[in-house]
Amino acid sequence: MTATKTFTPQQRIPATYMRGGTSKGVFFRLDDLPTVAQQPGPARDTLLMRVIGSPDPYGKQIDGMGCATSSTSKTVIISRSTRPNHDVDYLFGQVSIDQPFVDWSGNCGNLSAAVGPFAIQAGLIDPARIPENGLCEVRIWQANISKTIVAHVPITHGQVQETGDFELDGVTFPAAEIAVAFMDPAADDDPEASGGALFPTGNVQDRLEVPDVGSFDVTMINAGIPTIFLHADALGYTGTELQDAINSDPAALARFETIRAHGAVKMGLIKHLDEAKTRQHTPKIAFVAPAQSYTASSGKAIAASDIDLVVRALSMGKLHHAMMGTAAVAIAAAAVIPGTLVNQAAGGKQRDSVVFGHPSGTLRVGSVAEQNGDDWEVKQVTMSRSARILMEGWVRVPV
Repeated sequence: MTATKTFTPQQRIPATYMRGGTSKGVFFRLDDLPTVAQQPGPARDTLLMRVIGSPDPYGKQIDGMGCATSSTSKTVIISRSTRPNHDVDYLFGQVSIDQPFVDWSGNCGNLSAAVGPFAIQAGLIDPARIPENGLCEVRIWQANISKTIVAHVPITHGQVQETGDFELDGVTFPAAEIAVAFMDPAADDDPEASGGALFPTGNVQDRLEVPDVGSFDVTMINAGIPTIFLHADALGYTGTELQDAINSDPAALARFETIRAHGAVKMGLIKHLDEAKTRQHTPKIAFVAPAQSYTASSGKAIAASDIDLVVRALSMGKLHHAMMGTAAVAIAAAAVIPGTLVNQAAGGKQRDSVVFGHPSGTLRVGSVAEQNGDDWEVKQVTMSRSARILMEGWVRVPV
């Protein structure tokens, strides 16, 4: 007699698959999650990992919604905000591809552009606030880093306008432009809350000693996301490298990770180097160089005269195909502050915006900063992105 085999049924969870900027992820309303996953903890993390298809020792996420890159292994949870002068709370989870954890330590700047459209489409915004035609301002509380983001979402005939002629390097098709403002993006002084002050060491430049690797001039800034900037030439690069030049070199990736871990300790984000293994999302590591001409990954020619500097950044251990939105915030903040490596690479002059070259093309970001004595305050960073719903309905996950 054959024994009866048991099986685990699947549960259906309402979800929306969205592109935001140069990233995409699975969006959930908090109330739609299973009760056990509506609170932070292992049950939530396990659910989100299974949705995305992690951990996957093959590194492909075939059995989930992820696409095996840091730009696509992402989850978002949205709820109505109880915070005054805010519409929604936005929580971002960066899902590790091959390891069993979700990193909640930072924001995704690209997916921030999709939060406003999602909130409107999901009925989380008062209909009286939505114009028949024009822009709907959505005030977002970014719960990972306790910061405010303001998105200006285009509305046509009472509906979110997703198509348009706005072109974003790193995204194949044009779409409607969404202006996003990151308000007061520098970290607070409470290191437990968000990683320390704007410059965690108190310096716009430091010398970072990395045993068995080298000694590097760095700017370590915490605006948008904690980021470590280095000179490209100190690493043996020009700053115009594309993904394959870095990602096909295991020794280079290991060196970047070692530098990142030591920088994280110096920034006060972790106490021990081993902690960097489960904090892959933050800090970011990037390298900069003066403006120069190069050919982007799409074949587009980028002229040195059209940019102020070149920047390459790594996310989750790999060179990003374009630029993380949060790292763009850090670039914008550092560019307007004299003495940082970013400001120096951009020519060292006073500015309120910067155009930088990345592997997929270029991006303009604006920044408003004020100096109070020896300290700097970044009031706002702005950039334009786009967003679009790719699919909506339910994801299915084994119970």
